[in-house]
Amino acid sequence: MKLKEIRAKSVSDLQKLLAEKRETLRDIRFKVSQNQHKNYNELGVLKSDIAQILTVMKEMKLVDELSNKDSK
Repeated sequence: MKLKEIRAKSVSDLQKLLAEKRETLRDIRFKVSQNQHKNYNELGVLKSDIAQILTVMKEMKLVDELSNKDSK
């Protein structure tokens, strides 16, 4: 997923997407441990997607806090 696509989403959409990615990562980890899944690169992609989503959510939170602080 591209960073532009992530930044265009709302916080609630990002939370849903994050939950989906974490669930997918969990499922793939179990499949890899049982030798049912061979694409190990997918784990790294999912981890980086999760990290990007968390980073954008943190940025949005900080921007919101700064805008509330400035308005006071």
